[in-house]
Amino acid sequence: MIRFSANLGFLWTEHRLPDAIRAAATAGFSAVECHWPYATPAAEVNAALQETGLTMLGLNTQRGDVSNGDNGLAAITGRENEARIVIEEAINYAATINCPNVHVMAGFTDRGADAQQTFCDNLRYACSLAKPHGITILIEPLNHYDAPSYHLSTLDGAMDTLNTINDSHLKIMFDCYHLQIMHGDLLRRLEQHLPHIGHIQIAAVPDRSEPNNGEVHYINLLTSLDTLGWSGYIGAEYKPRGTTEQGLNWLKAYPA
Repeated sequence: MIRFSANLGFLWTEHRLPDAIRAAATAGFSAVECHWPYATPAAEVNAALQETGLTMLGLNTQRGDVSNGDNGLAAITGRENEARIVIEEAINYAATINCPNVHVMAGFTDRGADAQQTFCDNLRYACSLAKPHGITILIEPLNHYDAPSYHLSTLDGAMDTLNTINDSHLKIMFDCYHLQIMHGDLLRRLEQHLPHIGHIQIAAVPDRSEPNNGEVHYINLLTSLDTLGWSGYIGAEYKPRGTTEQGLNWLKAYPA
């Protein structure tokens, strides 16, 4: 059965996070996920989750100094202390709201050996903190058009990182939008890497809007993925063309 999670980093952004959770429940989503919830007290998020019966599936570590161009810290040599502070913050917040996944953002680097060593060291630290809470650490390749110089941009790079660390609490965020741009051949890649995938996200390619247009036929892809035995949620992480409600018709193509 295909189950969708509403990504509240892009959907219902006109609302505070607790009200966005309520809007997602009203729209029929069975789970939610977000980017950076930290401006909202965890108790308020927890109350909205309990009220609606939804689960918050994932959140990101903070990006750092966004005004200075940061987009994550975990792979930046020389900023290990900052990286570990935001890792601790994310895992503590996730544990408080019973969120099972934390995406550790790598940041912009030269993609050299020192940056990769820093990334791996910080991911090992994240895994050590996540294990007692049963939380999975996710890493996500971002495409080189939207995030030039992001440390992790390919599925092969993500697998190399997983193989280096060799920890069952570390998995891949397989964002079909990013990986279609970088690789294509999504179904085969999903099939080959399914045991190493912690979460899957979708959006139209190339405009990142509702997943009912563009070059990826998600009905075929997700039906095939369901057949392969994927039992997790599919994260709807797209940027609506208009209001979120105006764009929700794409959900009707899938069985309830």
